[in-house]
Amino acid sequence: MQVASHDKIIEEQIKRWQIDQKKKYKKPIRPVITLSRLPGAGGKSIAQRLAEELKIDLFDREIVEKIVESSKASKWVVESLDEHDRSILNDWIRALGENNMWSYEYLQHLTKVVGAIGAHGHALIVGRGASFILPQEVCLRLLAVAPLQTRIDNVAKAYGLSEAEAKRRVLLTESARRAFIRKYFNADMMDPLNFDLVLNTNNLNIDTIVNIVKEAFNSRQWYNYN
Repeated sequence: MQVASHDKIIEEQIKRWQIDQKKKYKKPIRPVITLSRLPGAGGKSIAQRLAEELKIDLFDREIVEKIVESSKASKWVVESLDEHDRSILNDWIRALGENNMWSYEYLQHLTKVVGAIGAHGHALIVGRGASFILPQEVCLRLLAVAPLQTRIDNVAKAYGLSEAEAKRRVLLTESARRAFIRKYFNADMMDPLNFDLVLNTNNLNIDTIVNIVKEAFNSRQWYNYN
């Protein structure tokens, strides 16, 4: 059921892009938010609220991964770009290639998919290294964090787990995410210099976080694609 749901979401999004492509007028500035997060830090709730309030498309980790895994969906996503935006995507890919990132076939597919979403713009991408793929000029890069015990408590409450099991899941997921960024981007997910905003959800409630991000997003001088 979940797979079918993701397929439908992807299909509907591509149809919207195809309709937009036919419009005569297109906004030249199309920023993107990328959200990296530690497990249990509340990243999912932040992403959903931001997408709703900023009226931008939300691509969570599962949707991005589904597109990457499906050659058909990946092809649709790239082909939904117009000629101008495909040129932008090619420029980004060439720039990444200069950093010798093409030793993994998976990374090639991931970069094309995330890059195509970024070229369309007006989107929020959760995880999958989007912060390290898209140029800094076109995205607001967020990292959601919280102390380990807070994250363990959050996961235990959300999934009805014992503290020991919640801790195991949090540490395992965190290790996998950090290893993913290290493997594919040779970077440290926890280095604050890789982000524009580091949000500690232990000290800031979701309303405050959303207001901070919205202010940063709306006040930033975005790169003009044209």
